[in-house]
Amino acid sequence: MTPRRQLMPFAALSASYFAHIGFFNPYLPLWLQDMGLSLLTISVLTAVQATTRLFAPYAWGAISDRTGERVKLLRIGAGVAFATACLLFWDWGPVGLGLVLLLMFTHTSAMMPMSEAAMAHLVSQNGAFDTKRYGRVRLWGSMGFLVTVFLAGAWFEAFGMKHFPGWTVFSLAAVLLSVWWMPDIKEAAHQVREHVSVMPVLRQKPVQWFFASTFFHVLSHIGIYVFFSLYLDSLGYSKTMIGVLWALSVAVEVVWFFTQSRWLPRVPLTGWLVACSAVMLLRMGMTAAWADVLWILLLAQTLHAITFATHHTVCIAMISHHFPGRLRGRGQALYTVVAYGFPGVIGALLGGLLSERWGLQSVFVASIATSAVATAAAWKVWRLQHPKLQVPG
Repeated sequence: MTPRRQLMPFAALSASYFAHIGFFNPYLPLWLQDMGLSLLTISVLTAVQATTRLFAPYAWGAISDRTGERVKLLRIGAGVAFATACLLFWDWGPVGLGLVLLLMFTHTSAMMPMSEAAMAHLVSQNGAFDTKRYGRVRLWGSMGFLVTVFLAGAWFEAFGMKHFPGWTVFSLAAVLLSVWWMPDIKEAAHQVREHVSVMPVLRQKPVQWFFASTFFHVLSHIGIYVFFSLYLDSLGYSKTMIGVLWALSVAVEVVWFFTQSRWLPRVPLTGWLVACSAVMLLRMGMTAAWADVLWILLLAQTLHAITFATHHTVCIAMISHHFPGRLRGRGQALYTVVAYGFPGVIGALLGGLLSERWGLQSVFVASIATSAVATAAAWKVWRLQHPKLQVPG
């Protein structure tokens, strides 16, 4: 099979998975609000997704490393998630809904780490991470997100939030179809039985500071992921405009993924890590202070190309560098746990408490501080490793 044909199923999975995320994450808080739940209850329920990222990615990653059955595990996860999503049509109350979301997210939260681990292997040549090939696959995920975040906003504006469960079932059906398209490849048995510890890597100072930087960087982003739609709604923006603002951020993300191979080699990966967090500091300041000024908010959303797209590629490349071969699955899982699990839980819960007491704007004010910490930690990584981590031109 040609390299391009090998990557097509990964592009399909990326497109369908992020099409699901594209409507689910931005509009889940609005659906919960439409059900009459308080901001604190909404923050607890949205934190369920991040909670599963504390254990599910590493557990699934360890199983996939030992068995080599990444594709079979992806199919199991997608199948259970689809079946669980069908339960969203019933009114379970906050506790019951939390349990349904817990089961669904346990099976979806590890899908991307396993897929990213397999894809990182395919796009690496002679130990070098090919950002061009990776970006051309990953942009399909951004395009899937772009389509659903815009269409769902217009749909919910016209018909209300009652169709949210239907969108969830339909999008996860697409994910299920895409994983069944993937070739059923199993790694060689002798490789699977090898055991390589991750502890020597985790003891390295650059790796520790890298994880610290990603933790605070994504913690800053939680204001966008969980509270941005609610924030805009409180300022009087329509659901259609909320969709447009989300779509703009993803549109610039698509452009970046398509062209990133031109820009990334010009600066060491550690330098990009610093730049991403510094731009995040600017973005959070603009969102906190001038969200009621549309043109400034539009400009802030374009910075998503740096604060997410660039940061994501840089992190995947650095994980691939520090966790090669048999460590790759667990490295990706650890990245998901540290960078998305803990920040997601802490950010959602603290954000709920802040917004209940001081309003939704306070969440973005707090993100300014966490962005500054992320920038300082990234600077430490740069000082320790500059100029070692460079993307080949």
